[in-house]
Amino acid sequence: MQFIVVIALCVVSFMSDANQSAPAVDDFSRSSEYSQVKISPNGSYLAVIMQPEGKKVLVILDAKKFTIHHAINFESNAQVGAYHWVSDDRVVVAKEYLRGWQDHPEYYGELYGVNADGSKAKYLVGYLGEMQTGSRIKKATPLYGTSYLLDPLIHDEDKMLIVTYPWTSSSEPHTVVYEVDIFSGKRRKVTRSPSRMANFLTDHEGNVRVAVSSDDYIKPTIHIREKSGGDWQALNLAGLTYSDVELHAFDSSGDAVYITASISGEAQGLYKLNLKTRAIDLIHKEEKVSPKQIWVDEASKELFAIETELGYPTYAFVDGQSDKSMRLKSLISALPGEQVQLVSSTEDGDTNIIYASNDRNPGQYYLFDAKSNNLRFLFASRSWIDAEQMAQTKPVSYTSRDGLTIYGYLTVPNNTIEKNLPLVVMPHGGPHGPRDWWGFDPDAQLLASRGLAVLKVNFRGSGGFGRNFEHAGHRKWGAEIQFDIIDGVKYLVEQGTVNKNNICIMGASFGGYSALQSAILEPDMFKCAIGVVGVYDLPLMFKEGDVAERDSGQRYLQNVLGTDEAQLKAFSPSYNIDKLKAPVLIVHGGEDQRAPIEQAESLIAALKKAKHPYIYELLEDEGHGFYKQEHRTRYYQKVLTFLDQHLTM
Repeated sequence: MQFIVVIALCVVSFMSDANQSAPAVDDFSRSSEYSQVKISPNGSYLAVIMQPEGKKVLVILDAKKFTIHHAINFESNAQVGAYHWVSDDRVVVAKEYLRGWQDHPEYYGELYGVNADGSKAKYLVGYLGEMQTGSRIKKATPLYGTSYLLDPLIHDEDKMLIVTYPWTSSSEPHTVVYEVDIFSGKRRKVTRSPSRMANFLTDHEGNVRVAVSSDDYIKPTIHIREKSGGDWQALNLAGLTYSDVELHAFDSSGDAVYITASISGEAQGLYKLNLKTRAIDLIHKEEKVSPKQIWVDEASKELFAIETELGYPTYAFVDGQSDKSMRLKSLISALPGEQVQLVSSTEDGDTNIIYASNDRNPGQYYLFDAKSNNLRFLFASRSWIDAEQMAQTKPVSYTSRDGLTIYGYLTVPNNTIEKNLPLVVMPHGGPHGPRDWWGFDPDAQLLASRGLAVLKVNFRGSGGFGRNFEHAGHRKWGAEIQFDIIDGVKYLVEQGTVNKNNICIMGASFGGYSALQSAILEPDMFKCAIGVVGVYDLPLMFKEGDVAERDSGQRYLQNVLGTDEAQLKAFSPSYNIDKLKAPVLIVHGGEDQRAPIEQAESLIAALKKAKHPYIYELLEDEGHGFYKQEHRTRYYQKVLTFLDQHLTM
């Protein structure tokens, strides 16, 4: 008999009544209050990341009374990173550092353990270690490498598995798995990878059974070994040509693993690989897009859902009748209009943390109790946001001038007719790897709250659509990628959605490059261009910045840009200001090492020489992205003022 959980919702709304005035700029510059909520294996505790002063703090609560047991807050510029429950009452936390010159916190492989009540706090893994002098007790020695939790081993109250990428003279070392005591930090080497930079997969008992790596980041090598350990053996796949292989979970039998992989550079699919027979069976594949996420329960290690997103997000299920699949389906029905994710579960599976969000809702956490069939509201990630005031985001697709199908998203202001709208085009960064997603976006919502439509484009080169699509953007930065963006604007003009005489373009990082380059290629299309922490001088990328400092970075640049300096200059805004008509706003971080200040200075020098109108906003102590709320507010206000000068809102 098929059993479907029916959930009766009785959720207190924390949203304010909608009012007609536009939300304040600060509403969009503030960071989320709550994120990464996880429940302990036995269900006694909840852990949640908070940012009371711009730094991430881990707070541990009683799951029933919601009283605080303990808060983990590192000193100075250190903050809490990823964390995991490794037993019923102990968490292991990554310690990371906020650096002004980075677009994300830096992590050096340090792991810290603490009980839910704050007791037995211990530095477990990292390059510092503990002094050995004066003690006969073996202490945790330094580990010179970047370590990540591989398996919390929640069935073992004392141990966890980590994988370490050693700091060696080689930029691509062999990785190592250690078993680590979660209280003392003492460790035992379990295995060394059979090939460089391998990733590992453990079975349901915590045995390290499978490794995958690639010498060229395309063709994979899979190795397997017995449950009891021993040597690694290469898995002969009889000439099957799969690339981009990622390991996800063992099946219930323990004889097969679920992997995502690509054939001939197309979008990835989910496959089941039998380790005994070497047979590979396709489980699920979308024609155009790779999975957004493969959902594996951390406690049970059950793979229960495949989430994909070509337009709106959607799910497919490996076993549609499994408990987790049935529960997720029911929760989706209970929270209509939301993208529902089952993000954490107790060991017995009876209690779950649910995250629900959409294009207008920044995200809310719920606690679901299967025994009482009760769904309880926990936290709103941005409680001050009124979803009713936010704008809808809709998928769009169109054909580029050379016949490629391009997918993107259009955010349309509330209470407007989709005709003759002012538009801001917002290319994403990267360009290779990142992509735009459907969902709540503060930048787009800020502009929409001021009456502006926003177009985001997953141009060729974007990640998530297969290696062929990503490689189609290599050495095409200055032309074909920009044509994909420009063709999206032309499509909306042809549809009558936007006013062809009321369009600006803005972006950050590569998006800043696109803002200037697109405005150079189509000088009459854009009334203004805004470049944020952008690159504007392609030859300079080989000389300045953290990418240029590494051999791997130089190889990357040669691969995606080429080495023809004449072509690089032809594709560089700094060398082509004579073709530009749009006034320019430049915003840059003084400590940016990804797109160093020399990039902004190169563009400014060219603008000055051409006597072209521009405004320059320098945030001296920020890097490749703006961490501080006051800086994000200042940036947003500068953007709104600039757009107001050049667009009719």
